[in-house]
Amino acid sequence: MIRLAIAEDHQSLIDGLELLLKYEENIQIVGTANNGQELLEVVRKRNPNVIITDIRMPIMDGIEATKIIKEEHPHITVLAFTMFDQEGAVKKMLHAGATGYILKNASLNQVLEAILTVANGGTYYDGNIDLSFAENQKKASSKGLLTKRQKEILSLIAQGKTSREIADELFIGIHTVDTHRKNMMRILEIQGKGELLRYALEKKYEF
Repeated sequence: MIRLAIAEDHQSLIDGLELLLKYEENIQIVGTANNGQELLEVVRKRNPNVIITDIRMPIMDGIEATKIIKEEHPHITVLAFTMFDQEGAVKKMLHAGATGYILKNASLNQVLEAILTVANGGTYYDGNIDLSFAENQKKASSKGLLTKRQKEILSLIAQGKTSREIADELFIGIHTVDTHRKNMMRILEIQGKGELLRYALEKKYEF
């Protein structure tokens, strides 16, 4: 069971996420907060294992809250949910301990996919942000480590399926599939769709 806490200073966004997730049997929202200080209180009282948080919030921002949470509760997974795609914001959040970063213009299905991915030990980065600065520091820890969902997609790529066909088969958005493709290429240190297909064909018996 994913015990989820949500921190966001716009209550309407919290309400929208609650509506999205209320019918997910494996997700329980254990608390919400409108600023970083409230988030710390929720974490200490409700013991979530996944947090989705905005970066810019009053009293205490999401970056500072993430640092404190990861120091006190290193097992908790943090997913940044923000409108900021600038390198500086991404860097600060990743250095604070976040393992996922998704923009607020993402679809609700992408948000759900991101939550499930980080909850299962993977990383999820919105396909519209530039992570080239993180390549060197991530190589040692991330090379070759694909999530369960990414392996499913890679297996379907090996079968010659298009992103649209993969999206239909897995009941996810085509943009989500393309985001996973970009993340896999970064993790596997390969370039070009042809190289991803070649890797998939080489590894198809290992999925």
